Amino acid sequence: MAIVAAVPAPVVAEIVRSGFVEGHHYGSVVALARDGSVEWSVGDVTSPVLPRSCNKPLQAVGMLHAGLDLDGELLALACASHSGEPFHLDGVRRILAGAGLDESALQTPPDLPIDDTAREEWLRAGRDRSSVAMNCSGKHAAMLATCVANGWDLATYREPDHPLQVAIAATFAELTGEPVAHVAVDGCGAPLLGTSLTGLARAFRAVSLAQDGPEHRVAEAIRAHPEYVSGTRRDEVDLLRAVPGSIGKAGAESCYAVALPDGRAVALKTDDGAPRVRPVLMAAALERLGIGRLDGVDQEAVRRTGRVAVLGGGHPVGEIRAAF
Repeated sequence: MAIVAAVPAPVVAEIVRSGFVEGHHYGSVVALARDGSVEWSVGDVTSPVLPRSCNKPLQAVGMLHAGLDLDGELLALACASHSGEPFHLDGVRRILAGAGLDESALQTPPDLPIDDTAREEWLRAGRDRSSVAMNCSGKHAAMLATCVANGWDLATYREPDHPLQVAIAATFAELTGEPVAHVAVDGCGAPLLGTSLTGLARAFRAVSLAQDGPEHRVAEAIRAHPEYVSGTRRDEVDLLRAVPGSIGKAGAESCYAVALPDGRAVALKTDDGAPRVRPVLMAAALERLGIGRLDGVDQEAVRRTGRVAVLGGGHPVGEIRAAF
């Protein structure tokens, strides 16, 4: 039986063309205060969602608890939906080599780099789709390395009842403060764990505030190497660089979670899954949350990440704007 949101999602953004509102995006947003309570929300933030790749930092925490030995840029890459730039692919190969493996062990579906420039360079070089180029290959390489560290079976590492995935699910439930709501299959073939947007924000807050242990190691890796978590030309890296000490991860279906170093956090999702509106909503949510009160924040850079032009004749004639 399908699990659906309990209430219809409200309008969270408007598509404005030449002064005319020609469409809307519907969704939900939750913002946590410094003490972890809900400061404000829009829509249903307690029913289960599938956070897609927003889960990756939480899965990385679970892998560290299970014995994975990574830090720095390679741990950041374990949290990544990477762009497929050369340094990303080199990093994936380094994770695999450290576990005595090569690309043949990856069970990511063959794909092209998701970054436009990296994909064009890949195709010009005459390369075909590859498992290492798939944006989740860093996570999968880390999963394989965790299996090697424990002597677990490599062929079945994507199965929900595999010891690796059981361990990750236990950590996920602890961080979100909720039982795993649903187990689906993600685009990369690995288990996709469901939780509420409030649970997702709570988990990112816990990772961000950790002073030691696996949670702290993941947060520090993301802070130090945000380009490994996404890519050099992505809005996510621009946001993390504009807000010192923050951690964040975007996911498919317009999911996004960001935690600030003072304990505040935001998680959001739109019903239509349109990627274009995701950064618009996050920038607006952080501004409403009062991000300018943090030391060192480049507030204008944050706003720039949320500017998405509506084009007419190749020129901007409107915008997508948040409606909360």
